[in-house]
Amino acid sequence: MEKDSGQNTPERGGRGAIGHVPVLLKEAIDFLAVRRGGTYLDATVGLGGHSFEIAKRLGAPGHLIGFDKDPAALRAAQQRLVASSEQRAASEPVCSELETRDSKPDWPTVTLLHRSFAELANDEGRTTYDGILADLGVSSLQLDDPARGFSFQAEGGLDMRMNQLSGRTAEQVVNHLDERELADVIYEFGEERRSRRIARAIVRSRPIQTTKQLADVISAATRSMKLGQHKKDRIHPATRTFQALRIFVNRELDDLKALLEAAPRVLKPGGRLVVISFHSLEDRIVKDAMRDGAKQGLYQLLTKKPVTATEEEIDRNPRSRSAKLRAAERL
Repeated sequence: MEKDSGQNTPERGGRGAIGHVPVLLKEAIDFLAVRRGGTYLDATVGLGGHSFEIAKRLGAPGHLIGFDKDPAALRAAQQRLVASSEQRAASEPVCSELETRDSKPDWPTVTLLHRSFAELANDEGRTTYDGILADLGVSSLQLDDPARGFSFQAEGGLDMRMNQLSGRTAEQVVNHLDERELADVIYEFGEERRSRRIARAIVRSRPIQTTKQLADVISAATRSMKLGQHKKDRIHPATRTFQALRIFVNRELDDLKALLEAAPRVLKPGGRLVVISFHSLEDRIVKDAMRDGAKQGLYQLLTKKPVTATEEEIDRNPRSRSAKLRAAERL
């Protein structure tokens, strides 16, 4: 698993918010090879950074479709991608579907949908897309809001849901799973070798209601092991547990598998799939799916090895250091 200083929680999206930078932007757009007038899906629209660059290349005949689980992200993307007099106010609740054309003369139709990309598996009918982009990181909109509970850098409630309208919260998981189940979650989704020690400490400290409480419990449980850690492994002791809880709460790996299974069916011949992942669990799933697709004659691989951020990009945006991009073209 990639290492980061502090909390290893990369962000996605674009400059739709102050301090937010789209990861591997040029590389993603280059591999997507956007065709004017095409139909493209940004499966994780976030704050619209990658989507904006796709839309610029599509032109008026094109159609950009954006998915996101997070209604707040869709409202932010709405502002960036549909900046016209017809746009809904950001304070209004986002509807399940918004389709409109921007006031710019050569701007594509933009459709924003409140849905998970896993729902592509339920779509029926003929091939649809000239390209699909999925950027799997957490957006700064989510990461920088303490109330969302994604980060232990500031105290907030243990929510961690990308879609706050449904599903279990991290607080429910932390306080209601039994010790063995909790240890399994932390080990499987966080690749945390101290999972049993951490789970035992969490159970003994219940109820746990805030990110700071949880981070403190984990730090105390692992303090005696710190001296034995290799220098390169010195990330915050709560990093992997927070990652594990986020992945579990949002069913991220199951959703990713569903997207990758559906992609060959919904991509047009010559259409491209571009996925940016941020930890080894995701990257392994993407790599295996693309390689299996190539063996079956569904894909031509465009990346033999994952594309990573340049030193210049890492200097500008340290969270990009763990990003890995893989791409394939539908045959």
